[in-house]
Amino acid sequence: DIDWNGPMALVVGSEGEGIGPNLRKHCDFLITIPQHGQVNSLNAAVAAGIIVFEAMHQRRSHKE
Repeated sequence: DIDWNGPMALVVGSEGEGIGPNLRKHCDFLITIPQHGQVNSLNAAVAAGIIVFEAMHQRRSHKE
């Protein structure tokens, strides 16, 4: 679980390679999206959309 209510920068790696080790060492958190069934990877744009949706959901809930 990650608290998305503070300042953040989202880094999304490529579908094949992810993010490189030089950038990875500067990240506070590494996030994976659980996948079920026969799906073994997500398009980078889809993955970013899922993460941004969750971040916005938490930020809205925090304000209420």
